Amino acid sequence: MALSLSRIRRNEQGVSLTGLIVLLAIAGVIAVLAMKVVPTFTEYMSIKKAIASVKAQGGSIPEMRAAFNRQAEVGYIDSIDGKDLTIVKNGDDADISFAYQKVIPMIGPVSLLIDYAGSTNDRAPKPAVP
Repeated sequence: MALSLSRIRRNEQGVSLTGLIVLLAIAGVIAVLAMKVVPTFTEYMSIKKAIASVKAQGGSIPEMRAAFNRQAEVGYIDSIDGKDLTIVKNGDDADISFAYQKVIPMIGPVSLLIDYAGSTNDRAPKPAVP
């Protein structure tokens, strides 16, 4: 009986301390990256909702820019404002698009660059990021 218990213990497998440290380091890097990227993506989604709302309200191009600026103030949108929107009127309809870059500093000289672009016209090509 004692022989079989020692044989079972030799066959046990698990995560070593070094493996656990490596897994925790990888999980930490992913968590930090997510904490820095998620707010920028949330802002991007707020911008898309704001331009859809501005399009639904209609009006002239200056009125649309002003309406976007009001919504940007309420929605904590800091990356762009009304003057950064590309608005093309097609009769009573309008297509509103935007493009911007977000630089997220990581560690030292390392940064993450994300190009965001969107439009109220799903068929239109996305505008180039300035």
